[in-house]
Amino acid sequence: MESYSKRKRECPSSPESTQLSSSSTFPDEVLERVLALLTSHKDRSSVSLVCKNWYHAEQWSRTRVFIGNCYSVSPEILARRFPNIRCVTLKGKPRFSDFNLVPHNWGADIHAWLVAFANNYPFLEELRLKRMTVNDESLEFLALNFPNFKVLSLLSCDGFSTDGLAAITTHCKNLTELDIHENGVEDRSGNWLSCFPESFTSLEVLNYANLGSEVNFDALERLVSRCKSLKVLKVNKSISLEQLQRLLVRAPQLVELGTGTFMQELTPRQCVELESAFNNCKNIHTLSGLWEATVLYLPALYPACSNLTFLNLSYAALQSGELAKLLAHCPRLQRLWVLDTVEDKGLEAVGSNCPLLEELRVFPADPFDEEIIHGVTEAGFLAVSFGCRRLHYVLYFCRQMTNAAVATIVQNCPDFTHFRLCIMNPRQPDYLTDEPMDEAFGAVVRTCTKLQRLSVSGLLTDLTFEYIGNYAKNLEVLSVAFAGSSDWGMQCVLGGCSKLRKLEIRDCPFGNLALLSGLEKYESMRSLWMSACKLTMSGCRHLAREMPSWAKNGCPSFRTHPLNFRNNRSHCFA
Repeated sequence: MESYSKRKRECPSSPESTQLSSSSTFPDEVLERVLALLTSHKDRSSVSLVCKNWYHAEQWSRTRVFIGNCYSVSPEILARRFPNIRCVTLKGKPRFSDFNLVPHNWGADIHAWLVAFANNYPFLEELRLKRMTVNDESLEFLALNFPNFKVLSLLSCDGFSTDGLAAITTHCKNLTELDIHENGVEDRSGNWLSCFPESFTSLEVLNYANLGSEVNFDALERLVSRCKSLKVLKVNKSISLEQLQRLLVRAPQLVELGTGTFMQELTPRQCVELESAFNNCKNIHTLSGLWEATVLYLPALYPACSNLTFLNLSYAALQSGELAKLLAHCPRLQRLWVLDTVEDKGLEAVGSNCPLLEELRVFPADPFDEEIIHGVTEAGFLAVSFGCRRLHYVLYFCRQMTNAAVATIVQNCPDFTHFRLCIMNPRQPDYLTDEPMDEAFGAVVRTCTKLQRLSVSGLLTDLTFEYIGNYAKNLEVLSVAFAGSSDWGMQCVLGGCSKLRKLEIRDCPFGNLALLSGLEKYESMRSLWMSACKLTMSGCRHLAREMPSWAKNGCPSFRTHPLNFRNNRSHCFA
């Protein structure tokens, strides 16, 4: 990386260099060392605004960049701003794409970025993509054009197949991380894993948990045996318990493990060997997978549970008793993801056994079955709040809730930074009083002063949004669906939430008046998504005229959705 001080020494007579030197209170070498200590994207962005000298020092010393919206800036502008980037994190489609609410071929294609990176960042080492479209040609291009490439992470991406993964495993000789998670992958074969050369030993992270096809287990076992620095291994459900035991014996150094299917007919000897393998994995702090887990083999996990801080059971349809027995062995748990099959009784076990819990996510096992008889209610949420007072992040899918329960929950846990309550039946009122859920979310924003992200649901009037505008002063992300009464609700939010960066709205009665009330606010936001609202084309055109930077950035889905403008450039880098 070319340092800023070296660049200045090579151009000592430039007016810019003279001006910057006279304004700096630090030697260049000291300034570069100070900036190197800043790991926060926000902090680095802030120091770049101090003066021109700091701006340029930050420009030349930065090696990592996070772009929360791929349409907020072009790759060419990125390359001009930061010439020495090694690691890029890039997000594409809005979160609604996770629920199939974004049209096919919407955009967010990575290929143009890769072409620009090949021209400007041939030394690129790390690429992390979320909700981007990635095809096999792009993966092959990536594998062939960046000789020092080390890290590929694809989260909720689509468009590629296992042939693209084969290109990565064949050509990326220095790969340390391959993380393929929650993607729409065309599974053509499991042979991609066999493409790692037999001399390859550098892998530290391998996650292919959500791929459907079987892999060549012999190739996987050899790979795990060779890679002595492997710390994270998450396999798919084609891996049996017997195969898992063989992998654990060859990688006792693992700190994160994603198991395969946790159901198989094992002999008594195999059960003992499995438990012994887990007992030797003393460093595991994250455990996931456990597809089709049965109570018969869960005890094999107990020796590895004492140091767990994160337990992801979002693919394991455990019942309450099974969860309770498992949690009794997890005294240090800080993060827990479960399915609603654990019911309220299982969440009572969470409250009793997990005093250090900071994050809870409860997912629906079958979100489309309206006649479902199991699930969780306000009682389970209340039980967690009484026993887990450190809780500050929650994602809770349920079919009923009350205002009083939510008010009690936030009184018990006032430090929420992320509160995402998803009442699955749209416009569902407080099921005991039949009142709107306004007072529930009013209690959240009044009590939780550190709140950064909020998802609202249930029957809500404009009063909820008035509460949000008045009290949620640190709110950065707001997601709304099937809520509100009129434009006034959105006007309250846009007028009151000064730190709002991201606003997602679907199926709400907000129209042109609400949209245009945020003209000043939009300049500081990362993205605005509105779908199935009461907007008109004239309102969108008016906004485009008032905000030419947004219109210039374009919108692939403009004809499909009433509005989906995606940021200007003022706050695109972090």
